[in-house]
Amino acid sequence: MLRSDTLASSPLATVDRLAELLRWYAEMGVDAVMDEQAHDRFSEADVAPPAFYVAEPVALVPAPPEPLRLPARPAAQPPDQANQTAQALAAACDTLDALRAALDGFDGCTLKRSATQLVFEDGNRTARIMLVGEAPGAEEDRTGKPFTGRAGQLLDLMLAACGLDRTSVYIANIVPWRPPGNIAPTPVQTAACLPFVQRQIALARPDHLVCLGAASTAALLGLTDGIIRTRGRWFDYDCDGRIIPAMAMLHPEYLLKQPLQKRLAWRDWRAVMQAAGPQGVRG
Repeated sequence: MLRSDTLASSPLATVDRLAELLRWYAEMGVDAVMDEQAHDRFSEADVAPPAFYVAEPVALVPAPPEPLRLPARPAAQPPDQANQTAQALAAACDTLDALRAALDGFDGCTLKRSATQLVFEDGNRTARIMLVGEAPGAEEDRTGKPFTGRAGQLLDLMLAACGLDRTSVYIANIVPWRPPGNIAPTPVQTAACLPFVQRQIALARPDHLVCLGAASTAALLGLTDGIIRTRGRWFDYDCDGRIIPAMAMLHPEYLLKQPLQKRLAWRDWRAVMQAAGPQGVRG
């Protein structure tokens, strides 16, 4: 061992010579420095190391949270496949309740993902007059029934002027889910839902069909000349081989923006009532 005072008094205590001396001591087996106080090295082996040898506790950095994983949405079907699926599902339904259930489980229309609920029907299923609009709005999305917002209130007034109410008509839409922001449904979305409303008309078997607005007129009657040119005219609608008269009419939403055109709507409703005769429901 090397005494601590030896280093202090040695004339070799320069940096280079001290380093050389320490290397020589290491080669000779000197592994500790002696001081004035004696130590029992054997007993010190069982003693805990001095405090300055104890590493400070390291604060563990919490692991980053797992990224939020949303449930995977079903992939949208290609337009042609969605329409074919809709045709097959609709054709297999023999009742309106079965059709509603099939439509509720149909994932071929992207509007279903953002809508609150399905808006399938309102009114009387056995009514002789069936009204078909375009798509639900915010209020319809909340209530689950078509034409319950401002446009629906105006429709109720027009029906009342004709001596009708919702118990004497049957009401549906081309698209049964609300488009975000009440924008018009795209042609792809309309095509995906069209087989269902066509089957709904076939199952309800109305005597007269009223297409409210340009979108309904184009989808059901194939007319794209504009609602102003087609309104007030009767067309043939092929209902599974049964031809029924169909009237193109201004949509109540349009009448809210163009109130002067209500005179045209009243004229059209009078034509419907004249053709339909005494109203009621089928026995």
